[in-house]
Amino acid sequence: MAVPCYRCGESVKGDTIGLNKKMVNRAVQQYLCMRCLAEHFRVTEQELRTMIDHFRKAGCTLFPPED
Repeated sequence: MAVPCYRCGESVKGDTIGLNKKMVNRAVQQYLCMRCLAEHFRVTEQELRTMIDHFRKAGCTLFPPED
């Protein structure tokens, strides 16, 4: 499932949707792309990717294991 970023229109899917739900709200209906999410939280995209890896390793179901 891919949806447009509500700020810039870029396609948002997979782990980025999970990160929106984890960091913003699980019931979120509009999503930010990785770039806009990084700007919103004033972090780098790499820091967000590190967070995704951390959440995945911790067993968060929003980030299924990679094959």
